[in-house]
Amino acid sequence: MECDRCKQDIKPGDEHEHLGKTLCEDCCMIALSPLKTCDPWAVHSAKNFEKSAGKNRTLTPIQSQMLKLLEEKGAMEPAQLLVELGSDLQIKDLEREFATLRHMEKVRGEKQGEKVLWRLW
Repeated sequence: MECDRCKQDIKPGDEHEHLGKTLCEDCCMIALSPLKTCDPWAVHSAKNFEKSAGKNRTLTPIQSQMLKLLEEKGAMEPAQLLVELGSDLQIKDLEREFATLRHMEKVRGEKQGEKVLWRLW
């Protein structure tokens, strides 16, 4: 059996039905929890966690690299940032990392003409 979204093979019994499509577990999770960069409750939660964690808070290695690159090189398009990171990430994975940093008010998007750039808060 094959996932209708990512086309990966699915072991029998591991398939999930969602809106008439057969999905693997990863694609089902993405479908059930869509990406939201502008989520007031997520921002509130992230800020409160940051206060309570104090110096014990940590970022993922990718999040740290993203912040470092944006600090060094300035605003850039997501595809450019993906190239600069030089990892095997997919754009959807990068967008999830961006959303997390956005909720922490570390980065934000801005439109310049037809381009959307990511930059430090």
